[in-house]
Amino acid sequence: MNQFKHVVAKDALELIEKGAVVADIRDGQSFANNHIKGAVNLSNDTLQEFIDSNEFDAPILVCCYHGMSSQSAAAFLCERGFEEVYSIDGGFERWVLAFPEHCEKG
Repeated sequence: MNQFKHVVAKDALELIEKGAVVADIRDGQSFANNHIKGAVNLSNDTLQEFIDSNEFDAPILVCCYHGMSSQSAAAFLCERGFEEVYSIDGGFERWVLAFPEHCEKG
């Protein structure tokens, strides 16, 4: 079974630039207020669609508020068969400090 990896914001940006998918597990309102450009809001309601629409060998970055909850979500995605899953250390809070220009609202 695959295990997720930890990634810092700088390395996450490099993965995004190479086509990694960003799954933001924060609540819908927080996601709408601001999120990583191109991210999808992953929730219980959208989980099956996310699994069905993404390649199991494509890199996936999981983002939460502070980098804690994303670890459980990343482990879950690994259990579902995704091969290259990362939890962004420090979560969105660290990301927005490092790369505000790579965020979008709505």
